[in-house]
Amino acid sequence: MSMDTTAEFAIHIRVQEADFSLDTEQAALSAGRVDIGAVASFTGLVRGTTGDQAGITELTLEHYPGMTEKALHALAHEACGRFDLSAARIIHRVGTLMPGDRIVLVLAAAAHRHAALQAVDYMMDHLKSTAPFWKREDGPDGSHWVDARQSDADALARWSFQPTET
Repeated sequence: MSMDTTAEFAIHIRVQEADFSLDTEQAALSAGRVDIGAVASFTGLVRGTTGDQAGITELTLEHYPGMTEKALHALAHEACGRFDLSAARIIHRVGTLMPGDRIVLVLAAAAHRHAALQAVDYMMDHLKSTAPFWKREDGPDGSHWVDARQSDADALARWSFQPTET
C-alpha cells in the first residue's frame, strides 16, 4: 500500500486479493476535500469470454510485490500532473478471480469532469499495456497466459505526444 500527499494531490495505491467497494473507495478519495468537483471511475470485471477463449472459468493474476505498486504509483503521479487532478486511487486485485468478479478500480478526482474522465481513460490504457501483471485464463480447453494485444498498444499510443512538422 502506498500514499503520497507531498504534492497538491493525494495518491492511494493498493494491490490485493480481497474485493473492494466503489462506494467506500470513492468516499475515502473525496473525504474532507472541497476542491473536488468531479470524481470519475472505472471498475473492471473479469469476463467469462474473450476473443481467444470461450467459457473462461477463472482468471489468475500474478505480480511482483513492490515493483507493481511502484509502477502504479508512478502512473497515478504522472496522471495527477498531466490532468491537474486533486487525487487518484488505483486498486488492482491479484490471485484467482471468477467471471463477474471486480478486478480493478481506478478513480480520479479533479476540479472539473473533463480532467477526471480523461485521467481515468489514460490510467486504464497504461494499466492494460504497461503495468507489471501477468494473466492466465483457465477454461474447458485448458489454460493459457494472456499475450499483449495490439488494440491495447494502439489505445496507449494515442496518449503519446507527436510533434507536428513545420
